[in-house]
Amino acid sequence: MATHLLKEKPYRWTFIIGFIVFANLHGVILDHWLNMDTMISVTDSLIHNVFLFVAVAAITQMQAYYRPVKAKYVYVAVLTFVVSAIWTLLVIFSLKAIFHEHTDYIQWLSDTVPVRFALGWTMISGAGFISFFMYEMEEQREALARKEAAEKLAKEAELYKLRQQLQPHFLFNSLNNIYSLVYQGSSQSLAAIAGLSDLLRYMLYDATEKVPLEKEIDYIRKYIELQKLRFEGPVNVSMQVTGATTGTLIPPLLLVPFVENAFKHGDFAGQEGLALTVHCTRQKTWFYCHNKKGNQQKDASGGIGLDNVKRRLALLYPGRHHITVDNTPDHFTVNLELLHE
Repeated sequence: MATHLLKEKPYRWTFIIGFIVFANLHGVILDHWLNMDTMISVTDSLIHNVFLFVAVAAITQMQAYYRPVKAKYVYVAVLTFVVSAIWTLLVIFSLKAIFHEHTDYIQWLSDTVPVRFALGWTMISGAGFISFFMYEMEEQREALARKEAAEKLAKEAELYKLRQQLQPHFLFNSLNNIYSLVYQGSSQSLAAIAGLSDLLRYMLYDATEKVPLEKEIDYIRKYIELQKLRFEGPVNVSMQVTGATTGTLIPPLLLVPFVENAFKHGDFAGQEGLALTVHCTRQKTWFYCHNKKGNQQKDASGGIGLDNVKRRLALLYPGRHHITVDNTPDHFTVNLELLHE
């Protein structure tokens, strides 16, 4: 059910002011233009307009509770016609009952019934159609708001699912790496566990709906240090961060899967290694990731992590992101642009 229009202050005051203006205008016309007795003019004006505005209020009230799905305009036209007829009968019978001794006025009253009915129906039908359209627009706004709320909930649920999907994926890969270090009796095992603890803290407690870009970058740096523990020799990783990163917010774990994919499938035995660039302006953030692929680690799809990120980008940055993935037999390159709101 729509909210009754007269419960809203602007419409209520418009209704009251309209009643006062019409009642005074009616009385002035009868008293000064038609030279009727002042008492008759005032009484006629009050009864005519009180019943008229009660009819208008009734029309708006009825439409707040019920409006048919089919033949809407016919319904409003018939309803206002019936209410106008009832209003006319009430006004005429009331005035005749009060001034039954004034034969001239009674005769004038009978002669002006069609005019009075036409004027009343014009006002009542006008109010009926106006209130009808306003209720329809209100219901459309409410339906649109419900649709947007449902879509928002569905989007949030899917994003939550994607985030939850990323966490075990990352944890599985990291635990495999730590298992290898422990199995080999590496002295880096404890450092790897401590590094994993810091990363898990970010994933579970610090990663809200959006995080500062610096925090995501710090996470990437810690992740790189954790991955370096897998290698006996030096690992060539270049990471450049430029621009105004302060104050920029992005969804958490948005850039990490690209780095994770590079370590999972990359070849770090040579000099190429991994090249990362993050550049931020007030309008957009640009991310670049390039690595050489290992001979035994050539993955056509890029793994679940990259598919996950692409879906998150589609949900979080619709029409505001551009990503290109260059997946050749020997190299894997990602260029990502995010437009800020």
